[in-house]
Amino acid sequence: MLNALEVFTTVIVGLMVGVEFSVAFVMNRIFDALPEDSGQLGRAHGGRMLGAVMPVWYITSLVLSVVWAIAGRHHDGTGLVVTAGALLILSVVMSILLLVPINNRGKTWTPENRPEDWKEQMNRWDRYHYLRVAVIIAAFTLLVAALA
Repeated sequence: MLNALEVFTTVIVGLMVGVEFSVAFVMNRIFDALPEDSGQLGRAHGGRMLGAVMPVWYITSLVLSVVWAIAGRHHDGTGLVVTAGALLILSVVMSILLLVPINNRGKTWTPENRPEDWKEQMNRWDRYHYLRVAVIIAAFTLLVAALA
């Protein structure tokens, strides 16, 4: 049963990393290359769609890591899982404090109501997101290492 939990947790976190990596290095670059207001509209739609799904994914990943750490506390690799869990906590805190406030504003913007500094705010969100992606990649890497 523990093996199934370990693999399931690693897959869930890995898929989350893949989505967030894709947002950072694929989707946002596509949106930024679109003509006129299409990119801003795409980011707003992405903010609404992923803003509804990702909080559940982040919390589920964290909870699964905690369950793994508790269930496997007498096994090798528990320290790696605990550290991965701490990084996932950091990613949730970063999300709540840094990314969500910008996303909550950006997902309501249209070309008619967006603020003058909307591009600056999106660039700030991107910088924070790159950092968060690095944190969750590190957490995923630790979970993979704990499987060995």
